[in-house]
This record gives sequence, structure tokens and C-alpha cells, in this order.
Amino acid sequence: MKIDLNCDLGEAFGNYSFGGDQDIIPLITSANVACGFHAGDWNVMHETVKQAKEANIGIGAHPGLPDLQGFGRRNMDISPDEIYNIVTYQLGALNSFCQIHDTRINHVKPHGALYQMGARNKDIAHAIAQAVYDFDPELIYVGLSNTLLISEAEKVGLTAASEVFADRRYEEDGQLVSRKEPDAVLTDKDEAINQVLKMVKDQQVVTKTGKVIDLKADTICVHGDGANALEFVRNIRETLNKEGVSITQLGG
Repeated sequence: MKIDLNCDLGEAFGNYSFGGDQDIIPLITSANVACGFHAGDWNVMHETVKQAKEANIGIGAHPGLPDLQGFGRRNMDISPDEIYNIVTYQLGALNSFCQIHDTRINHVKPHGALYQMGARNKDIAHAIAQAVYDFDPELIYVGLSNTLLISEAEKVGLTAASEVFADRRYEEDGQLVSRKEPDAVLTDKDEAINQVLKMVKDQQVVTKTGKVIDLKADTICVHGDGANALEFVRNIRETLNKEGVSITQLGG
């Protein structure tokens, strides 16, 4: 039994810093690097790629909507054609930094509202997946388990990795509970770790209503921000190791 641990990194920009990327990187196997639209900038991208390569972890593009003010978490009225171009632009930006560090992009995971919109809207899901495939058909595509993100990626010919979340509550249809709702984020460490174990070992999750639904878990998203983020990621790793789960990079 194996699982990948991914984390969204490189989200600082200008004078604004978030999380402790240098502390999280040794604990994960895949890094999703912000590409400058929702967060990140040219200096941060350069440094994040450098650190990820040195740690020998998978480097992923984390494209988002052009919304620094809202951290890419606000929906936008945007056409599939424009989404295709937005994703392509950000892949090109990260790829440039990978080239100068003599490494490559391993995977792509949409961010925030782009991720959620793609999980619910077939045209948007297809536009994201097609942009990734046209850029490099060998890239692994990370999307929310059992949603259009996965089915559309597979339809265009990409290898898709089904993602689950350590600290998010689920709806009965497999979507994530909106962050606007109370208790959308699991703050109790033990509850989150129990959820991780059920998703990895049983391929199931308990929804906010108490219903148990099936899902596929190839990679777990752990968040690097928050006061107890580092301890939380360490606890997840330790628990998975004790349960005999191999923590392995996507594609490894």
C-alpha cells in the first residue's frame, strides 16, 4: 500500500510570506508550486523549485485564477478558452524555472476556485485537462477524487492521480464542503488523522452528514500554513509509517 503526500508551496509574493516551506519540504513527496496568478512570484518560484529539487521531491505546477486579492479562491466568470490559456501560461512560467535548475515538472494540480469549478463543470474540467495534455502529455494530473477533474483528464489521455484532503470535510457527492461553511476544515488533529487512515486503507470517507462514501486515494493534500501545520504533517507521516503505508512520490 502506498500514498503520495502533496502540499501547496511557493505562495509568498513580494513582501508577503506564508507558511514554512523549507520545513515542510522534507516531510512531503510532491510540491505544488504556485505560478504567480493566485500567489507566488518569480523570486519565490525560483527558490521553491531549487529547494524541491534539492529534496528530490516531485515538482508540480499549481495554476490558479488571476486573483491575488482573493488568493484564487473566488469564482470568476471565465470562458473555457481563457482557462486553457491561463493554465498554459502558468505551466510555461514554472517550466522555465525547472529548466534552469535542470529538472522538470512532474505533475499539475489546479488551485482553489479553478479546482472547484473544474470539479463541477465539465467544460472547465476539459479546458484545464486539455491545456495540460497539450503542454506535455506525460504530466500527471492531480484532481479531486471521483469528480470531473479526474474523468476529463483521463478522457484526454492524461494519467490522473485522485486526490483526497487530510483536513477538509466532504459532501455526500464527494465534493469538498465550502470553506464558507462552518466546520469545513478539520481542526482536530486526531479526527483528521483518522480520516486519512480511512481514506488510504479503506478508500472511503465519512461525509459531514455521517454517510460513508467510496473514493480513490492516490495522493493526500496536507496544508503547510497554519500554526500547527508542521506538527500535523509529521503526525500524518508517522501514523502512515506505523500502519505500513509507503509514502511515495507520484509516478514513483
